[in-house]
Amino acid sequence: MTSVIKVDIPENSYQIIVAPGSLDQLGPQMASLNLGKKALLVSNPIIFKHYGERAIASLQNAGFDVVHYNLPPGERYKTLNSIQKIYDTALEHKLERNSTMIALGGGVVGDMTGFAAATWLRGINLVQVPTTLLAMVDSSVGGKTGVNHPHGKNLIGAFYQPRLVLIDPQVLQTLPSGEFRAGMAEVIKYGVIWDPQLFTQLEASKHLDQLRYVKSDLINYILTHSCEAKANVVSQDEKESGIRAILNYGHTIGHAVESVTKYRVFKHGEAVGIGMIAAGEIAVRLELWLKSDAERQNTLIQKAGLPTKLPVGLDINQLIDALQLDKKVKSGRVRFVLPTQIGKVLVTDQVPTDIITQVLSSFGF
Repeated sequence: MTSVIKVDIPENSYQIIVAPGSLDQLGPQMASLNLGKKALLVSNPIIFKHYGERAIASLQNAGFDVVHYNLPPGERYKTLNSIQKIYDTALEHKLERNSTMIALGGGVVGDMTGFAAATWLRGINLVQVPTTLLAMVDSSVGGKTGVNHPHGKNLIGAFYQPRLVLIDPQVLQTLPSGEFRAGMAEVIKYGVIWDPQLFTQLEASKHLDQLRYVKSDLINYILTHSCEAKANVVSQDEKESGIRAILNYGHTIGHAVESVTKYRVFKHGEAVGIGMIAAGEIAVRLELWLKSDAERQNTLIQKAGLPTKLPVGLDINQLIDALQLDKKVKSGRVRFVLPTQIGKVLVTDQVPTDIITQVLSSFGF
């Protein structure tokens, strides 16, 4: 079953194609967009071993001149130094303004390839081919690109929309269970902030922690509804001047957790799961959200096999300080996305520091 979702942005509209086996159609899909013939495929060694040759064969059969570069896997390599390596390959291959960079991989590969495409020759074509659940439902859509600064996640970046997002659910078969669970955090996020029907579908599933226990029709439902939710939000607000901020639910504290632990303890989705539990508890304490709804959310997070506590010994004050480096800080005030019911949230900077401290210090945080 093929689903086509349009991200309707003035002058930058594109399609998200969700279709089993679509990796082998990468070349024809790109050819239909009349892109230049030179292409640089960026991946990592693990993903490339599984899918790189298939992607390159499809591109070459469609007439593209392709080279590839593999980034080291892991969030700690999401740096400007890695971007330099992509630039070097682009220069060697003589990529031009109508050439294309293709991100074949998860969120780290997608973010870095996107930033490289946004800045090489002041912007060349970008195609996202996500291979993780997290990248499929979230990071490959919407145009956020970037790398980490040693003191904060994604502080260096640009908004840059792809020409195409091609999602092949079959590639999830090789995704490690830990990465699948991390992606499920973003799926749960969409249920909380936007789509109560998606939330209910997740509640009805006995398992959410491993792909083999989740029915294929639910996977397709998850992919299409998550992408539709993000496409809807991004179409209304491309550069996060308004409603798009709701996509950061769970990310404010989540990013701080990643930064303080040097990106070595939690996967991004795991940190987001912890951030959602914390944000939900803040909303309950501010009497914005029913405790019963918070418990429903937390049950899903546990069902997805995600961590619900911070490491023993983590300095809460250091975590509070890290919040001040968040990109969403405005006039020195941290903005939080807080739920008011399943499917609705608000954005506020009126969260007292003592409430944040109490929440992070409570129930094992």
